[in-house]
Amino acid sequence: METLKRSSRVLAVVGVLAIIATACGGGGGEAASPSGPSTKGGTYRTAIEDFGFTNGFDPTGEYLGTAWGLYSDLISRTLVTYKHIDGVPGDEIVPDIAESWETSADGLTWTFHLKSGVMFGPPLDRAVTSKDIAYAFQRINTKSLIAQYGNYYAGVVEGLTGDAKSASTPISGISTPDDSTIVFTLSKPTGDFLYRAAMPATAPVPEEVGKCFTKAGDYGRFVISSGPYMIKGEDALDTSSCNAMKPLSGFDPDKFMVFVRNPNYDAATDSTDSRSANLDGVVITIDTNTDDIFNKIQSGELDGSWASLPPKTLEQQYLTNPDLKDNFHINSGDRTWYITMNLLVPPFDDVNVRKAVNFVIDKSAVQKAWGGPAHGDIATMPEPPTVLDATANTDPYPSPNHEGDVQAAMDAMKQSKYDSNGDGKCDADVCNNVLLVSRNIPPWTDMNPILSEDLGKIGINVKIRELETSTAYTTIQTADNLIPIAANAGWGKDYADPYGFDFFIFHSAGIACSGQVNYSELGMSKDQAAECGPKVLAAWNAATGNGKTPLPSVDKKMDECYGLTGDARTSCWVELDTYLMEQAVPWVPYLWATVFTVTSDSVTHWEFDQFSGALSFAHIAVNNGIDPNSVPVG
Repeated sequence: METLKRSSRVLAVVGVLAIIATACGGGGGEAASPSGPSTKGGTYRTAIEDFGFTNGFDPTGEYLGTAWGLYSDLISRTLVTYKHIDGVPGDEIVPDIAESWETSADGLTWTFHLKSGVMFGPPLDRAVTSKDIAYAFQRINTKSLIAQYGNYYAGVVEGLTGDAKSASTPISGISTPDDSTIVFTLSKPTGDFLYRAAMPATAPVPEEVGKCFTKAGDYGRFVISSGPYMIKGEDALDTSSCNAMKPLSGFDPDKFMVFVRNPNYDAATDSTDSRSANLDGVVITIDTNTDDIFNKIQSGELDGSWASLPPKTLEQQYLTNPDLKDNFHINSGDRTWYITMNLLVPPFDDVNVRKAVNFVIDKSAVQKAWGGPAHGDIATMPEPPTVLDATANTDPYPSPNHEGDVQAAMDAMKQSKYDSNGDGKCDADVCNNVLLVSRNIPPWTDMNPILSEDLGKIGINVKIRELETSTAYTTIQTADNLIPIAANAGWGKDYADPYGFDFFIFHSAGIACSGQVNYSELGMSKDQAAECGPKVLAAWNAATGNGKTPLPSVDKKMDECYGLTGDARTSCWVELDTYLMEQAVPWVPYLWATVFTVTSDSVTHWEFDQFSGALSFAHIAVNNGIDPNSVPVG
């Protein structure tokens, strides 16, 4: 997932989920204290340059961390959830819609018993039942809806393959004996199943509404709430027929999102440990001017940021002025920012080129472009130390002060088929005008010239295309675009285990013709390439010698790690990550990032949500007394 923090977990393969957490570390900053009175009422007003949603805010496929926070904190309850607080406690599973559950001795059957009184918002005004949860899984199973992390369930829940033609198709491994009971039959013991049951795609979807949206992303503007808030206008939705439904007035993907209280929410069915629900509402507007966002926070027109990085000058004010420290929050982001290289596209189809890129990048300069060490530690391995502490000090591509080793990079390039004269620089045509996709906002715009200069040192001349966040993601998520190299992406845990970090970005299950997250195409098979069209198949044939030299893959190793526990599990992940960086080499990880949030004086209680990797809408409080319906959003 695109944003999140991590803490190590060791999971039992069968039986009750065992959670063994390590302390969070790294990041170069201290979080401001969350203590303060939790006043009720008011509206948290914020802005962002671009929502960046990967699937139109349809929970079935949406894979953006900040979106997950909007679901879990505000509008979508799941069988189990998190406390939506900072640190290790924020990664602990707690009950939500389910009041209890049990697991069979062989770990293959999970039975959940639902609370009574959990309601959908208006206009449905009815209780959430086990069938609504089963229907959410049926949407995950529907191929056309592009469930971007559906492989956490496909091959795990019996009968769930991800290939169903319709969301009306039942899943053999899910039964609902009555409205308050749902039973999952698994194909293999899955000790982390509770983590998977907390993911937003599993939140209940009423079939009478969901059935009307058969294309990926379309349901995003019609999401029916089961949580303490709802998208403004939900109560006015005409559900008499599919044709009668119009997008909710509180969500314009290009302008704003407005959340108001769900009148059907009964706090007695929830826990204040998970959701204090202090606010009367949340208003998020699009403002493409980052400086303007933070100027409005300082002037009090906004109550705080959400997922925007403050300008460097403002950041320094907050870092150095003691009077401002309570309004500046630094939290461990539990994510890795990285450069991804496409194994199908020359010159990155040559592992020696990919190694050369790892050696040549001046990560120290990149860190400075981001704003310095407060933004995170320089990354040397894919997983942050808070996810896999055993590789915290491993650096397969060392250089003095992380400034890049040009000679080592040139030595690697000399081994490449694209350096015909052995001078350490690529001299093939494929190294000219190489498309590099990045974002069009700081710090990417500050980092991009550094990447261009560094890559030029080994003969790779890039043409940088700076795009809006959402467009940049969809561009590299589309396989037949065959993007050679990209620097827009970051990755955070899906849940608190190495499997929840590595699975989709490195397993071939993360490959898809659209909506993929394994952007490097690591482990792509011929069948997958063929499915994505003749361009991709031709590239795959060229990169593999028509299949004679398969692409590097970690699929088997990941399956091995999946079934282990304790030290053996940790050692397995270390071996897998070492292979990734030294032999497969799909990435240049450059920053284990922190998260900055700036708030105004109107915020009386601050909290960070470790699950989403952003501020906790579930617990934050303000004293502005503003009605969300009165906030201008046009």
